[in-house]
Amino acid sequence: MAMRRTAGLAAASAAVVLVAGCGGGGPKASGDQKLTDDKIVLGVLNDQSGVYLELSGKNSVRAVELAVADFKAKYGDKAVTTNISVETADHQNKPDIANTKAAEMYDRKAVDLILDVPTSSAAEKVADVAKEKKKLYFNIGAATTTLTGAKCNKYTFHYAYDTYMLANGTGRNTTEQGAKNWYVLYPNYQFGQDMEKSFSAAITSAGGRVVAKDAAPFPNTSGDYSTYLLKAPTLNPKPDVLGTMQAGAELVNVVKQYNEFKLRDKGVGLAVGLMSLTDIHSLTPAALAGTTYTDAWYWNFDAKNREFADRFQKETGTRPTFAHAANYSAAMQYLEVVQAAGTDDADTVVKQLEGKTVEDVFLRNGKIRAEDHRVVHDAYLAQVKPAAEVAEPWDYVKILKTIPAAEAFRAPSADCRM
Repeated sequence: MAMRRTAGLAAASAAVVLVAGCGGGGPKASGDQKLTDDKIVLGVLNDQSGVYLELSGKNSVRAVELAVADFKAKYGDKAVTTNISVETADHQNKPDIANTKAAEMYDRKAVDLILDVPTSSAAEKVADVAKEKKKLYFNIGAATTTLTGAKCNKYTFHYAYDTYMLANGTGRNTTEQGAKNWYVLYPNYQFGQDMEKSFSAAITSAGGRVVAKDAAPFPNTSGDYSTYLLKAPTLNPKPDVLGTMQAGAELVNVVKQYNEFKLRDKGVGLAVGLMSLTDIHSLTPAALAGTTYTDAWYWNFDAKNREFADRFQKETGTRPTFAHAANYSAAMQYLEVVQAAGTDDADTVVKQLEGKTVEDVFLRNGKIRAEDHRVVHDAYLAQVKPAAEVAEPWDYVKILKTIPAAEAFRAPSADCRM
């Protein structure tokens, strides 16, 4: 049903194409095509029932369906194929399930490209499967830098953000603004461990120090962080800021308890490693006013983003997060490359992607690095508005600074051997 609604919307606005084309019309539908089974199948593998449900979830499936409809509307009968479908599965944030579902998608459901995969431990497993099966994988939702480090491979591309981007933006800037002493709280799995390392390095390089750090269980089924939060103001020296690395529903619980224990009044500020629009919506801007964080994309940044966000809201009833916009962009860029190449052969598509520069609704000054398949682009230092400054629903953020693509992401790692 979502696909039919999306297709109708795209047809009604076919003149508006948000994603830059690859040039030329690509091959027309003909017997000369080299498509597997004469079709393209996109797979969205993510969390549809847990802590990352709102950040990505089923609305990322909608975003990919929107890209498919826009692609068909753009090329019409010149499309390399109109037989494009979307498969989806819930990995429940469990690496073993992600591994099984990815293999099933590639082998049994003929998926050409897997998208999204939040939760870093799950993302690493899918990268292994993509390498084994020699099939494309665009990671959107996970932040671990291992995907462009020790776990990099020919068929995996890291699209939206990573722990270096988050730490380089929030950790460095918050420290430079005077928060020299930090207490870091992180979820005890791959993402959180990477975040702790990246933030600690950014804080130290900016002249600060980590007074203490604690690993909280993941998933934290109790939702209780009181032990850590009550500890913060008792540390010696007392931290200027609590740096929480939790995300999604777990971040919501941390912030609620941070406010309940009035840590700000006790002189302990708050810095968030990873926050999304839906987190702010759940907590309300009043609970987060003044909190600074780094974002990969914001729906009301400019007219192009807003146009996409308006269309997305008509489909879903909500404004898009960076993950929704990135899934749309990644799906569209893949389809554009297949259109230009006339084939979905994975090795051919990889060759076309490497070194490609992109300007679209998500990627500004975007480039797909050949060295490690990191997709670099501008990022943004953002701040939550006070409630009094919120002029319309969902417009909760002001962008303080654009972090240029060349600065937002780390240089290619020596650990990556393609």
